[in-house]
Amino acid sequence: MKDWLGQDVTAGEPATIAAINDFIEGFLSYETRSAEILKAVEAEPEAPLANAYAAIFYMFMESGAAPALAEPFVRKAEAAAGKANDRERRITSAARAWVDGDIPAALRIGEETAALYPHELALAKVTQYHHFNLGDSPGMLRIAHAIGEPNAELPYTHGLAAFAYEQCHLLRDAEASARKAIEIRRKEPWAHHALAHVLLTEGRTREGRAFLDDVKETWTDLNSFMFTHNWWHMGLVLIDQGETDEILRFYDRNIWGVWKEYSQDQIGAVALLARLELVGVDVGDRWLDVAEHCAARVDDHVQPFLSMQYLYGLARAGRPETGAMMDNIRRKADAAPDFVRAAWRDVTVPACEGLVAHATGDSETAVRKLGLALPRLTEIGGSHAQRDLFDQIYLDALIRTNRLIAAQRLLEQRRVASPEARPAYVKLETIYRQLGLPREAARMQAALKQGGLSR
Repeated sequence: MKDWLGQDVTAGEPATIAAINDFIEGFLSYETRSAEILKAVEAEPEAPLANAYAAIFYMFMESGAAPALAEPFVRKAEAAAGKANDRERRITSAARAWVDGDIPAALRIGEETAALYPHELALAKVTQYHHFNLGDSPGMLRIAHAIGEPNAELPYTHGLAAFAYEQCHLLRDAEASARKAIEIRRKEPWAHHALAHVLLTEGRTREGRAFLDDVKETWTDLNSFMFTHNWWHMGLVLIDQGETDEILRFYDRNIWGVWKEYSQDQIGAVALLARLELVGVDVGDRWLDVAEHCAARVDDHVQPFLSMQYLYGLARAGRPETGAMMDNIRRKADAAPDFVRAAWRDVTVPACEGLVAHATGDSETAVRKLGLALPRLTEIGGSHAQRDLFDQIYLDALIRTNRLIAAQRLLEQRRVASPEARPAYVKLETIYRQLGLPREAARMQAALKQGGLSR
């Protein structure tokens, strides 16, 4: 039998092929139908590829419990290896490496498989995800190139390339790839996401708002990550435009409340609440519910990027588990595998200490600790836009400790990079007055009143 891209699949039931097709395309398009793979392994328990994909499906839970849930499916895929084809065995090996925590092996297998089987898009997507979590944006682009030309008619490969280009700061290429994906299929949420990154990075806030308003009607049947994350990008645009009241109106429906137990929903809520507070918004008691779910992550440290935000959510809500989680992060750093130990030990630990300090009002420690971590922050994974939260927290700590010279320099860099973003003007007006520069303060005030924000 063959899948929707014409690849041979070891299966005995047409329903298995249908479920595999739903998984692949649903996975690439972030639609809930990717869960159909679980029906395939129920209907045909010996199907090797279906089991390998089911293991991958569970690993995207991004939790300490995920490997145990994925393990039975990897074993079934391995047991069926004798009747599987080479591509299926490679996918099984990649799933096994991920379950075992051997990400370097998973990356090697993924890149080799992309070179041999460029229509194997699910494993290519997984491979790009691993590169992303290690802060390896050139690796993200390399895997996108490997599958790009053979699948040029598909929107998903252009979306994969767009995000990789953006993370490499190749913004013109990123925008072109994202728009090509959307031209092929208007409902391409990953390309929407990539283009939102480009528009945010280039400070094209008004254009970003108009674009997201235009395509948001297509965000249907998406998994919670893609739905909440694209709305999260809408939140960033609205913060830049000073329309924070509107964010609170959709936060409880489209950011927090879709799948509160999921990692990405949790960190999206933490990051947006923090950003709102950094521009002076009272978020009410919203930290309490988010922290209630972050409390389950006290000893759940799959990725540095995730742990940092779980911890900040706990600390910001004043949860007693904050200290225990900080201790667990230190222990994780000592025991982390070689390929990520430096990221945990030298970046994550001081950054986490700084985040807890900021959340609890110790801005002096926040400046000192975050200052150590920020130059190497790409090592923790996450996107530029996501990691910008930590830059903003550091900037807030500088202002709170009266380091106004350093704060002015960073804020002017942000204003020049994103001239339509109002928060920098607001903060600069205050800082210039405190620095005895009323003329510059007046310029900031005039720009805000006129709406003619410019470089």
